[in-house]
Amino acid sequence: MKSTYSNSRKTLCALAVSAAIFGPVTAVAEEEQEALDSKGLERIEVTARKTVENLQEVPVAVTSIGAEELATNGIEVLTEVQQFSPNTTLQRSRGTNSTITAFIRGVGQQDPLWGYEPGVGIYVDDVYIARPQGAVLDLLDVERIEVLRGPQGTLYGKNTIGGAIKYVTKEMSGDAELNIQGTIGSYSQTDLKATGQFPIIDDMLYVGFGIASLQRDGFGEYLEIAPELGKQDKENYNKDVVAGRVTVEFRPIDDLFIRFNYDKTEDESNSKGGYRLLPSLLDPSAPVPDSVYDSYTSLPTWNKVELEGYSLTANWNFSDTTSIKYTFSDRDSYSPTNIDFDNTTQRNFDVPAIYDDQQTTHELQLNNVGDRHKLVAGLYYYDAESCGQFEAILEGLGAALGPAFGIPDLVNGGFASSVTREVSGCSNGKSQAAYAQLSYDFTDSLSVTAGGRYTKDEKRATVNNGLVWDTVYPESGWVEGYQRPSDSDPVLPVGFPVPSVLDDSEDWSKFTPRIGVEYQANDDMMFFASFAQGFKSGTFNPRATFAEPAADPEDVDSYEIGMKAEWFENSLRTNITAFSLDHKDRQYVSALPVESGVDLNQILANVGSSESQGIEAEISYQVMEDLRFDVAFGYIDTEFNEVVGYEEDTNGEIVQIDLSDRYTVANTPKYTFNFAANYTLETGIGDFIFNGNYYYRDDYGINEIDNLLSQDGYGLLNFSVNWFSNDGNWYAGLHAKNLTDEEYLVGGYQFVTVDENGDYVPGTGGDNTLIGYYGDPQTVSLTVGYQF
Repeated sequence: MKSTYSNSRKTLCALAVSAAIFGPVTAVAEEEQEALDSKGLERIEVTARKTVENLQEVPVAVTSIGAEELATNGIEVLTEVQQFSPNTTLQRSRGTNSTITAFIRGVGQQDPLWGYEPGVGIYVDDVYIARPQGAVLDLLDVERIEVLRGPQGTLYGKNTIGGAIKYVTKEMSGDAELNIQGTIGSYSQTDLKATGQFPIIDDMLYVGFGIASLQRDGFGEYLEIAPELGKQDKENYNKDVVAGRVTVEFRPIDDLFIRFNYDKTEDESNSKGGYRLLPSLLDPSAPVPDSVYDSYTSLPTWNKVELEGYSLTANWNFSDTTSIKYTFSDRDSYSPTNIDFDNTTQRNFDVPAIYDDQQTTHELQLNNVGDRHKLVAGLYYYDAESCGQFEAILEGLGAALGPAFGIPDLVNGGFASSVTREVSGCSNGKSQAAYAQLSYDFTDSLSVTAGGRYTKDEKRATVNNGLVWDTVYPESGWVEGYQRPSDSDPVLPVGFPVPSVLDDSEDWSKFTPRIGVEYQANDDMMFFASFAQGFKSGTFNPRATFAEPAADPEDVDSYEIGMKAEWFENSLRTNITAFSLDHKDRQYVSALPVESGVDLNQILANVGSSESQGIEAEISYQVMEDLRFDVAFGYIDTEFNEVVGYEEDTNGEIVQIDLSDRYTVANTPKYTFNFAANYTLETGIGDFIFNGNYYYRDDYGINEIDNLLSQDGYGLLNFSVNWFSNDGNWYAGLHAKNLTDEEYLVGGYQFVTVDENGDYVPGTGGDNTLIGYYGDPQTVSLTVGYQF
């Protein structure tokens, strides 16, 4: 039988080295040390309720994945976390490598255009990340990832009607450290990372840093590129990321902690070309490719995402029971991108675009802990500007309509042979909130939690939308030799510059409550039940064609009952939650009657509602001292119960109809399942940790209306072996992912319909545009690192 010291040394070594992979090592808290010295499961601490608590005492459905588990599984980006959280979807969006699609329990946001609000909040150290562009974060300097399922409308800043993803970084230890790590792998993967920290003033002032270069060739290539673009990089699904950070921590006195963070990321991975699921009707050089990672394009293949931000956190423990925390952040992102919707060498439906975002947040929070209560209260302020512009280039349509309607080409003479719809504008928003949540122990076994948040959102939107009878790009130089006409040019194509169609503002306010009851049956078992409400801001249509009113906020009412228990001297942990939610006032573009009640207009409005019921189970079993099994299971039954639409009847009158049978709750498989095993082997040359997991996702749809893109159920098999030297300096990890090389859809574009005979009918752009984007193929990587 192994000694307690040997097991503790081994685990602490793994923790220290895995922490070095992701950032500076922190001191292990006393309670964590006690857990490590025991033979049972490790104690897990979370901040799901804005205060440090034991996972087993938190009456919230939350998954926590620590630095050790992330490192030994070779998890490199945020999207891989979905495997370990039931009923959760975190995937790279369509058209880019760094835009996230996030859904929890069937609630999320499909469209990443500026102006729309996410349904799942992404937080880095309690700083809300407003836009999905760049939110596929590479995991650096991480202590843990928390996935909170269900609306978090009381304690969290904005838009968490589906849940919240929390990226929690480490505090520095104060010791001088330097860690260097390199990775090589499939598709010429070459990653280099260096992290370190050093004290400026012992026990008071520390500085940390991190820099990473993450490079990989594409999984596929652009088989054909429009010849007029000249030489282009043909890599598709490649990776070219450089990231850096600087952290300063200051402890002038024992009870005051101040942290300053600065980070910058430049992602110059190519635009992601989609896979044509149908051969092109208009471009004979664009048949269905042999590989799902190959594509065609008539746009430049470059893409860019620039992220930069800084934050300041100050925490003052001014008594043994009370602390005050202030967090400030300022973030900017800029992303020019090329999205070829039809994925051919012709400009049938090309969309070059620019996203430009800036946000500032302030949060003041009070924590108070007494003998029988815990109180969290605070004030929150958010101010953001989200702007953008895109050109929908439709040359085929222009060639047909220009001569037919006698549209002159004022630049080249004759008739116009191309048309571009240009849309630009801003969606500027402010959010102010006050919140409080109190947990009170009436007895040693019975507790009640009650909280509420009052939110006031303000939004001002401008939209410019119009046709340009020419091929137009967002800026000069977008395509080599192209010069965009200026507004002062006396000879301009018809409709350029485009008109302003909307300039309006609106505000909304909402009180979102949470109430729950918890019963501690014994030291190892807790039952809980709760009701919570979530609120997602109202918004204006960023593609508006006239001065349409704003859509009101979306609401989610959620009910949960659950049990958290540990069995057999803490060797078996079972956390089970059943839930039901009602998602109301869902925002969709639909045909609605204008004030006259006769004509129909496409307008963004609150026309949908859906409901979901399900169950989630997370089970961990420490079979023996060196072997652990983990299971995560999710089941959800979700459907639209109403989608309002209108049509003209045989008498010429507008009548209301229900369109719910045409809608699908996207990105939400009925079942998700993950089984993982972890085994540790001690040898004379160091400790080896073997782990593997099998992750299954049931069938799911990609699009919400008239969906033609569906992914059958599939499973991913992953395996890793990690080695840690006895001196704690060297470490290595071999990681094999998607061993069976499964092909699976994670996104798509659908601009085609099916007629009553089952034949495809071309949509926007005049082509059979049914495009899929796929998850990563089989990859193998080897990481080697040394910590000084």
